[in-house]
Amino acid sequence: MHATLDTLRGLWIAGGDVTLPLVIVAALLWWTLGERWFRTRGAPKLPLRQLVHRAQRGEAVPGDGPIQRALRLGVASLAIGHDALEETLTQHFGALRDALGQGASLSATLVGVAPLLGLLGTVTGMITTFDALATMTMFSRSGGIAGGISEALVSTQLGLTVAIPGAIAAKLMDQRAARRREQLDELEQILRGLAEEAR
Repeated sequence: MHATLDTLRGLWIAGGDVTLPLVIVAALLWWTLGERWFRTRGAPKLPLRQLVHRAQRGEAVPGDGPIQRALRLGVASLAIGHDALEETLTQHFGALRDALGQGASLSATLVGVAPLLGLLGTVTGMITTFDALATMTMFSRSGGIAGGISEALVSTQLGLTVAIPGAIAAKLMDQRAARRREQLDELEQILRGLAEEAR
């Protein structure tokens, strides 16, 4: 444990001035991805039409994801009447679609910013290296050639370490949100079809 802390402390120092912004970007990115995961949780285990019919019969609909909550509300509105259903589809389903898209652009932006911060660290590290070469300083209080090269490499590594897993996770969240929107569209079609049959 102590060795791990020493390693992290060494990376923090070696990464230079961009280490703190990269840590902030990483924390914000994974917080955003966590929120997106929470908003898109709970895929329905059964076909939506079957779940709607179960809800109409008063049976419990398993799950507490956004689609299940929308289904329960939609079926309850359908029982009240066409106007209530239309209001639910317009307001609640519209708000749910907006919520499913929240955080996508921020995730993409943060994934793009991380390697750029790493590149900035690379540039500042190389500047330190060339300054040390100009004065022929191998080691100095500011790091010299060795410190400049270390900063350049470590900051690049940190930027890519944040960006690559973040890009993969963001893509998975995009696909998951797209599936939830498709399920919401399917649910809306089912409810509208039942409303037309009842008229």
